[in-house]
Order: sequence, then C-alpha cells, then structure tokens
Amino acid sequence: MDKRQFLSASSLGVLQFITPTAWAQKDLLSSEMKILSEYMAQAMHNKLSPDVALQAKFHLLDTYAAIISGSELAAGVSGLNYIKRYASSGKCTVMGSKLKASPIDAALANGMMGHADETDDSHNRSRSHPGCSVVPAATAGAEQFNISGEHLLRAVTLGYDIGTRVVMAMGGPEFSYTSHKSSHSIAGIFGSAAAAACTAKLNEQQMRWLLDYTSQQSSGIYAWGRDTDHIEKAFVFGGMPAKNGVTSALLVETGWNGINDIFSGADNFFLAYAPNANKNLLVDQLGQRFEITLTDIKKWTVGSPIQGPLDALELIRAKKDFSASDVEKVKVFLEPATARVVNNREIPDICLQHMVAIMLIDKTASFKAAHDVERMKNPTVLAQRAKVELIPDESLKQFMPVRVAIVEVQLKDGTVLTERVDAVRGTPRNPMNEKEVVAKASDLMAPILGLKQSNKLINTVMNIEGLKNIASLSKLLQKN
Repeated sequence: MDKRQFLSASSLGVLQFITPTAWAQKDLLSSEMKILSEYMAQAMHNKLSPDVALQAKFHLLDTYAAIISGSELAAGVSGLNYIKRYASSGKCTVMGSKLKASPIDAALANGMMGHADETDDSHNRSRSHPGCSVVPAATAGAEQFNISGEHLLRAVTLGYDIGTRVVMAMGGPEFSYTSHKSSHSIAGIFGSAAAAACTAKLNEQQMRWLLDYTSQQSSGIYAWGRDTDHIEKAFVFGGMPAKNGVTSALLVETGWNGINDIFSGADNFFLAYAPNANKNLLVDQLGQRFEITLTDIKKWTVGSPIQGPLDALELIRAKKDFSASDVEKVKVFLEPATARVVNNREIPDICLQHMVAIMLIDKTASFKAAHDVERMKNPTVLAQRAKVELIPDESLKQFMPVRVAIVEVQLKDGTVLTERVDAVRGTPRNPMNEKEVVAKASDLMAPILGLKQSNKLINTVMNIEGLKNIASLSKLLQKN
C-alpha cells in the first residue's frame, strides 16, 4: 500500500467512525431553533401594528440622531478615520459625512458613532443598547439590497427582538453582572445579524446558518468599563457587533452554510457562554411582545443610571425653585451595581456627581454640557460637585432591572426636598411622546446637518412606509 492509499484508507476509517455523530449534529433541530428561524425568515412580510411601528420609528430616528451627533465625538472621529484610510469602497452611507463604504465598513463606522456617547437607547432586561448596532446594520443592508422603507422598519424591529432575547435567555442582567462577558456586544451582534439578514431576505434554513456564524463571532468582555475615552466602549457596544452582524448576513447570502442548530447539541453557544441558559426565552411571546416597545429612549444624553437622578432633580425644582448657591448637600441613592457604573467617572456624561453639579448650575443637562470635558475642571462646577454624595442602597436591588433613584436635596435654610423616581422619563412605563422624541433628534442633528435638512430627515423617518427604496433617506443622513 502506497502513501496515498494508506491516507485514503485511514480517512475512510475515521469518516466511518465519526459520521453518525456528525450527521446527528447536522440534522439536529430543536423546537426553539425551528420557531426562531421560521419567525426570522417571515419577519420581512409581517405587518407591524400602528403602535409597534410608531415606536420603531421613534427608535430609528433616535438612533440616527445619536449617530449623526456622534460623528464629531472622539469615537465617531475614530470610525471616520478608519473609513478614510482603510475601508473598502461601496454604496453604503457613512452618516454625518460625505463618505461611502462597503456594508461591513459602513456598519462599523456608524456603530462607532451610534455609541460615541450615551445618547442612544437602552434595553434593561438584556442590559444592552440595541439601536447603536442594529440600526447601522439594518441601514447598511437596506442600502446594499435596495429595500423599501417599510421593509427596513421591520428589519430593525426584528433586530431588537432577537438580540435582546438571546441575552435574556442567557440570564439577562445577572449574566451581565457576573460573567465578565459583555451583554451589550452579544445582544448587539445577534440583533445586527437578524436585522441585516432580514434586509437580505434570507430563508429559514439560511437564518439558522446565520445564527451559527454569528455565534462564532460573538465577543466582548466587560473590560470596556475601564475605557476612559469611550472609544473601546463604542467598539464593543456599536461598531463591532454591527460589523460582525452584517458579516454573518453577507456570508450566508453569498452561499455559505453551517450547522443546523448552534443553540443545541455538543459544544453549542449556550454551553460555551451560559450553561444555565433558558432557551425557552428565545421564543417567549415572539411576535406578540416586541422588545422595541420595551426599550428606553433617553431624555437626557447621559448614561442610563444618571437618567433617574436628573429626572428627580427636575421634579424637585418644579415643586420649589432654588439656585445652586442655596444647596447644602445632595444625596443620590442608587442600587449598588448601578452606582458603580457612574461613580466619579472620568467621562462627563457617565459621571453622576458631575452631571448632578451641572444640573444644579444650569437647571438642565444639555448635550453640550454632557460632553464638555474641560468643564469638569471648572472651579464652580467642582464646588457644586463636592456637595453630591452617591449612596449605594442595597434595598433598591429588589427592583432591578428597574433602576429606582432617590434624590434628597438639603438646602442651606434647612429645607429637605426628596423625590423618588420609579419610572424614568423615556422608559416604557413613562414614555416620551412624539414631540419630545422629535425635539431631542432635532437638537442633536441640526448643528451638523442644518435645521432644514434635519427637519426633512425627521419627516422622512416618521413617514418611512412611503419609501419604495431608501435612496432619499440615505441622502438625508449625510452632509451636503
């Protein structure tokens, strides 16, 4: 027997030994995967109810505003610099600029801009920020495959449903706080992949392969918490998951196949990441409960844990007006893990003590103030910041993932003013109305696009079902 015959015989022996297991893995299809993949393939045809469609428009607009405003911040500039030096050519919009790129590169840059700060939306039950990755991925796919505005809206809605459910199945906030892995990037990549796959019109079998390649690319660890410039954080939350999600969709769309069910069987995704996962939560009320309607839109352009305290200060001042000089002490009570996220951070928009000081002085917390790093050194601001005490309160754990905030303002005349916020403005229990969402978007976009173009963009998004393709939308997302 020569060398080739020996290798052929050996290979046949190995093949005979492993084939039953390999076939079993290939044919494996859990009920959860079957329901999930069927729903994902059908999503492009499923008409959204008026209420769900309206919320989807709000989140699409809010995320576009976050991306465009983020184009001039450090993380956004980093994304644009990458595009200018290394990106592949293509027809996809790099928002807030005049640049075009491939769908993968455009998704990366727009994702970086989408979480260049704390302007974007957030989903508490999965500890994720869906919009900053899902919307860039969906928009890149929509441009690549020339779909309608209504199709884009359905793709975005699907992305919010799938990404958040994967992390909720893994354990939600508990998984996020205890695993060292980043729930934000995991939810982001699965949401982005689902949204991009919807724009690519992948079928049921292709959706299963999509989830396989998405699982292989899933990444992100909680070390982003040590980032002081918001660039790595933007990559983990927005840029990386948007890029990887689009990559999964394009690989499968071009003909790649994979295994049938990455969520079941030997060495599956959940065994690797969250062995105690509850797979039933992947499909819990799928098609009935839309996670985009349960995702927060931030009133204030600051980190989520700071939203409640700023709401409380605004409510207190509405009852009794006072100036910063009248204040002796401000106590803020937050759940301990939540408090750690915003305790004396180096970045203004995620530093609770700094933003409370700004609120005392300005009587509001503007986008400009939340991003003015130099003002963190201002003596007047530091004097007010010294009055602010952040108190981790164990009793507030019972309400998580709802972030309850209690603020107590002690005035120099002895008056004590207290406010407790159980439902932050912009959360599903206390939602912002259309006027508020539009006002926020205009405030963020007008300095970059101009008021006239910003208003036209807002009107286009709010009437997106009328677009046969999104070419006109793409033009409005860029600088003239």
